[in-house]
Amino acid sequence: MPIRSLPILLSAVALGFSAQAVAKDAPTSANQTIAVPGLSKPADILIDRWGVPHIYAKSEDDGFFAQGFNAARDRLFQIDLWRRRGLGQLSEVFGPAYVEQDRATRLFLYRGDMQVEWNHYSPDAQRIARRFVAGINAYVDWLAKHPDQMPFEFSKLNYAPAHWAPEDVVRIRSHGLTRNLQSEVARANVACKANLADDTIRFGLQPAWQTQLPEGLDPCLPKDLLKVFTLATQGVKLTPESLKGVDVDSTRVAAAANLEETMEGSNNWVIAPGKSTTGRAVMANDPHRAYSAPSLRYIAHISTPTLDIIGAGEPSLPAVSIGHNGHVAFGLTIFNIDQEDLYRAARNREGARR
Repeated sequence: MPIRSLPILLSAVALGFSAQAVAKDAPTSANQTIAVPGLSKPADILIDRWGVPHIYAKSEDDGFFAQGFNAARDRLFQIDLWRRRGLGQLSEVFGPAYVEQDRATRLFLYRGDMQVEWNHYSPDAQRIARRFVAGINAYVDWLAKHPDQMPFEFSKLNYAPAHWAPEDVVRIRSHGLTRNLQSEVARANVACKANLADDTIRFGLQPAWQTQLPEGLDPCLPKDLLKVFTLATQGVKLTPESLKGVDVDSTRVAAAANLEETMEGSNNWVIAPGKSTTGRAVMANDPHRAYSAPSLRYIAHISTPTLDIIGAGEPSLPAVSIGHNGHVAFGLTIFNIDQEDLYRAARNREGARR
């Protein structure tokens, strides 16, 4: 069965405060119709004065396809870089300076049965991811036919954006919201140098809990214990060596790009209807993320006959993580929970696989 090419209509418009309606006298500064394969029916993407896409589609599948297409149109280099970092493919395009990081990343990359993994998500998660990356790939294919529209970063670095697989969406995020491994190692170091009870001075436990050192565990860990793990989960660090041959001032770019983000945490609150002046529940969501250009967040509005959501997520993820559907609000923060475990494996000298 041949794949039909149906249009996505892109319009830059001045939207009113309602996400549902275009202001009557709003001037249209630009209209563009792009025919792409993969849609069941035409879809509209209206870009408001703040650059937020408002996606109108006839089905959820087409809505997520259009979201992926537009996320790639806005942030292709950013998400391509995230994908390569998450899959251990940086050295493929940036050279030998990233071989060690790629090797470390692949050590921690999930290689299990993806269908088993998908079964741990909602029943429609795989379908949504499939449609979202189909939209990304449709834009990548469109760029191949319109190279003059290629984001300048790819031209500067002399490589082409890659196609996505649905599983890339979840595989590259496997360590995105974890941090307690470092705290466990820090706690062990306190136990080594002082007393485990003294760790409550550094970080109090709520409710109070009397911690005990497991019998037989030596808390005096090597200083470089997490060297490979840190390398595997860190961002892309630019160096003058890695930027050789690129038409930029490599020293200045590397210095600016490698400023460290301060880890602070996140806050959120929910106020019960009985405690608010409106008689309605109130949710405040405050994930602490550093400012960056482009932003780590990506705001979108998706409207279909069965779905209407608006809010922020990340450009490499479908739907929104922090937003509302007109009836229910939802948010995202990082909590300090026990979600990582550290094992010390003894090497078997009789064979690497034993």
